[in-house]
Amino acid sequence: MIYVAGAGLSGLSAAVYLAAKGVPVQVMEAAPGAGGRCRSWFDEQLGITIDNGNHLILSGNSSAYKYLASIGAERNFAGPAEAEFAFHEIPSGKAWTVRPNEGLLPWWIFDRHRRVPDTQARDYVSFVPLIGSGARTAAALRKRDDVLWRRMLRPVLLATLNSEPEEAAPQLIAAILLGTLGRGGRACRPRIALPNLSAAFIDPALRVISGHGGTVHFGKRLLRLGVGHGKISELEFLERRQPLERGDAVILAVPAWAAKSLVPGIAAPTDHRAIVSTHFAVAPPQRAAVMTGIIDGTAEWIFCFPDRISVTISNADRLLDIDRNEIAKLCWEDVVRSLDIAPDMPPWQVIKERRATFAATPEQEKNRSGPVTAWPNLFVAGDWTATGLPATIEGAIRSGRRAARLARRHHDA
Repeated sequence: MIYVAGAGLSGLSAAVYLAAKGVPVQVMEAAPGAGGRCRSWFDEQLGITIDNGNHLILSGNSSAYKYLASIGAERNFAGPAEAEFAFHEIPSGKAWTVRPNEGLLPWWIFDRHRRVPDTQARDYVSFVPLIGSGARTAAALRKRDDVLWRRMLRPVLLATLNSEPEEAAPQLIAAILLGTLGRGGRACRPRIALPNLSAAFIDPALRVISGHGGTVHFGKRLLRLGVGHGKISELEFLERRQPLERGDAVILAVPAWAAKSLVPGIAAPTDHRAIVSTHFAVAPPQRAAVMTGIIDGTAEWIFCFPDRISVTISNADRLLDIDRNEIAKLCWEDVVRSLDIAPDMPPWQVIKERRATFAATPEQEKNRSGPVTAWPNLFVAGDWTATGLPATIEGAIRSGRRAARLARRHHDA
């Protein structure tokens, strides 16, 4: 048996892989439902189902697409046929769409209809030093108020890192740029989950796990890992203890702070950043892009779903103590300006995810653990582990599959 502690994306990724391989698996989740920070629920205030935040995948996210294929959910997404990213600058009212071409040779930067307005092809040379020195180049671009930086690069990096790029680990900035625009537009088509995160990522995974004989238990918080004879010997929950037998393994797919409380001495990030999301119960205009980046506004990205408009603000610790009514008002003003929609504010909901991701700084990057631990039958997974990426859906799914392979090897030995 392989026990997976945690039913977020990394835990479900691990469990789906194992169940499909015929390995007996049990998932133990502390919460009453699955999904972790990728969850949905019916909001009584709005009368619709909303997500805890707005999560995006790109067409080049290979781990995410393998996972979606394995649970039969590839079609549960919407987005443009080609790579395109709409932007709206609040102070000037300018709107534009960046359209990278499909192939690796970036000829789109020579086409003023495809690149950021008021930039020249030579400005895009700034991509190269960003890949090499990261935060240092980011700070220089910000200092001189570089147009390309302000109108495209910074919004994209901030959303992916959930940290200010000027303080981010250089290798994470490089991973973002090389893994997206560096691979051409074919890898950059944006996709959002429809009708919601649970329907796309979570519910199909639960069906696959149970369909292959696996089980998922909710309300089962792991309190302690028992150690004996140099390995994990039992799992202690509030109502019972589960002894482990020969060949059994454990995948710990819990948040970084929970892992640190369960595994003495494990390397894990200790500094986190918030994300604030605001949902408005109103259908967007038919002409609206699936997502729009907002420049110099309170909102940072606007996502348009058939039944709602959702706003995301990254690195949002500054908003945690701000009244929710004020946040909703400021975000709605940006929506009205950007989408040219009627100004009357519809019913809204503000979600403050206080520890949405680890801070993507050099110090926290050093604290990320690999999948192997000091115990041969204990493995860890999560977007906070050493995936080579910031805390993203792609990283979470990649980590779960990686831990599952190791756990299966131990199980079959």
